[in-house]
Amino acid sequence: MSLTKINATAATLTKNRTEDSIVPISGMCATCVDGCIGMCEIGKSAYRGTEAIYPQPFGIITSAGQKEYPVDLSHFNILGSCRGAYGIEADSDKAIFPKVNLEQRIGHDKGIKLRLPIVIPGLGSTAIAKNNWEGLAIGAALSGIILTVGENVCGMDSASEIKNGRIVRSPEMERRIRLFKEWQQDGYGTIVVQANVEDTRLGVQEYVIEKLGVEVAEMKWGQGAKDIGGEVKIKDLKRAQMLKDRGYVVLPDPHDKNVIAAFERRAFHEFERHSRIGMAEEEAFYARAEELRKAGAKYVFLKTGAYRPSDLARAVKWSSEAKIDLLTVDGAGGGTGMSPWRMMCEWGVPGVELWSLLYRYLDKLAKKGKHIPDIAIAGGSVLEDHIFKGLALGAPYFKLIGMARGPLAAAMVGKNIGKRIEEGSTPVYIERFGNTIEETFITAPELKQKYGADFQKIPSGALGLYTYMTRLEQGVKQLMCGARKFALEHITRDDIVSLTHEAAEISGIAYDMDADKEEAEKILNS
Repeated sequence: MSLTKINATAATLTKNRTEDSIVPISGMCATCVDGCIGMCEIGKSAYRGTEAIYPQPFGIITSAGQKEYPVDLSHFNILGSCRGAYGIEADSDKAIFPKVNLEQRIGHDKGIKLRLPIVIPGLGSTAIAKNNWEGLAIGAALSGIILTVGENVCGMDSASEIKNGRIVRSPEMERRIRLFKEWQQDGYGTIVVQANVEDTRLGVQEYVIEKLGVEVAEMKWGQGAKDIGGEVKIKDLKRAQMLKDRGYVVLPDPHDKNVIAAFERRAFHEFERHSRIGMAEEEAFYARAEELRKAGAKYVFLKTGAYRPSDLARAVKWSSEAKIDLLTVDGAGGGTGMSPWRMMCEWGVPGVELWSLLYRYLDKLAKKGKHIPDIAIAGGSVLEDHIFKGLALGAPYFKLIGMARGPLAAAMVGKNIGKRIEEGSTPVYIERFGNTIEETFITAPELKQKYGADFQKIPSGALGLYTYMTRLEQGVKQLMCGARKFALEHITRDDIVSLTHEAAEISGIAYDMDADKEEAEKILNS
């Protein structure tokens, strides 16, 4: 059901009284009764106001929009073949799925090497990202993928040292980068630091490049979860005041005496911290890319959200002109912050449409001989078929799939299982596999053999992420083997078909009944 028709959702902890009888246009109960205490969106808004805008409970959840779009990745299927092989000898004893090569290289010099075509986009200052960073960083490093430190980490760090409006030191940023670098394996993967308006003013990227050895800086226009700046909630008055003093938009005003009094008597429990929206300007964009390179950035990335098509065209053209190394286009409403719930569901160009436009724009520039940056697409991909379909949809330009909620879920599950095992309270569902880390995590024996005594230093959250990545690795290899594609460079747009005429019209991917039509006719008429 389209969320436009829903007046209640688990995301905002609301529900309709007459759940089986809903007015289609408004989502209200068919009968709104005097005497109801207000469990729906309207009702909760009547007594909690703006609190009802955001997914809850904040800080321990990730969230994504529920809206069903006319076309999504499920409207495509992957084609297989019974003959031939690309990237390996067409020999049944050699063309086996473990031989599929999933390594990817990106950047102007192809100097960033990855074991899997995956990037974890910006996970910033939200509590859920901070509290699970150990598992994310170490798991990503072990897996050989890209991990991005998102916005506002330095600005939100209470221990940050700021002099003359510029960041001098941030223990939290140091921790995030150190955890990845300490476990990075054979140069695979890399850590990226993203910057929004406030980060740029603080000089965050210059700081991490000069002081912390970061090689990749990412400019940020936005994300798919929302079309405004990053947001978090603050439960501590002094912290809210600190953030207000550092230049953030904090609501309500934590320095206002009446607000302080209301907070202290528990009239409300949380302050909102909001980041500013950026203002993309062409010449300023080029200038910032050069500033980052002069500061020592070896690679410069750009991440943009599901903005209107003309803004996508700007992202593609300007990235081409500025020789950006990786452009990430995020097309779905999901993330780790407190994106306004209705905004998350109702704004932006939907994923398949956005990525299809992206392919067209890239192809147009490529045919003109222009520089084409490497491309990552993000937005709801969590399993192997999503990865294959996403890469095929924009082949040969799409190089990586961005995944945030999936990896974070894996890290959280791994962490929680580890805690329960340590407490001696392994859940029944998990206990059937064992009561120890080594018995429960299927990759533990392999990692224990590889790292020896250091295996004990790998947190269970990292085991969760790494193990999830091994599942994705084998799953993608099996799909690629079936399509007879034994390296990523051989994936093409005709490796998938559209299941509906609408999907075919939007994407330019052949309708399943039209695929191979000319070749089939030649075979039949020969």
